[in-house]
Amino acid sequence: MSDPRYPIGKFVYDIPPNAQQRQTLIQDIEQTPAALRAAVQGLSSQQLETPYREGGWTVRQVVHHVPESHMNAYIRFKLALTEEEPTIKPYMEDRWATLPDVQSTPVDISLALLDSLHDRWVRLLQSLKPEEWKRTFRHPELGVVSLERNLALYSWHGRHHVAHVTELRKRTGW
Repeated sequence: MSDPRYPIGKFVYDIPPNAQQRQTLIQDIEQTPAALRAAVQGLSSQQLETPYREGGWTVRQVVHHVPESHMNAYIRFKLALTEEEPTIKPYMEDRWATLPDVQSTPVDISLALLDSLHDRWVRLLQSLKPEEWKRTFRHPELGVVSLERNLALYSWHGRHHVAHVTELRKRTGW
């Protein structure tokens, strides 16, 4: 791993996934809660306050960020499925990571939230018809985003942040 910011590499989206590839991406999303829970299992309070890299978020911030980000993704899917190319609102994740609730909330709360959220999200994803994957939303900074691209992004996103924690554990011998 040469860049600790991207332990599994940067997100790349070349072509839309086929039906089998979509199922693999959905499985990634389905497995994210358990993978994140396993990654932080047994960490002390002090370890949770350790940045995953110099200048990076703490493990605690990463754990709280994942459900916050994935809640936004879930809502974006629902908006795109029920409206014609809705414009979504981005959020300032760096500022969210410094809000007081991030420091005061036990990570188990966010892990439980992630479990429930992903249960609902995977049910939605598994119900989509082939043509629904082409539905889109408009991101003010990224332009038009298809649901199949967003699926690929969030498959990567969960694995990306789990790897932040697991790579830190490897480097530190935790």
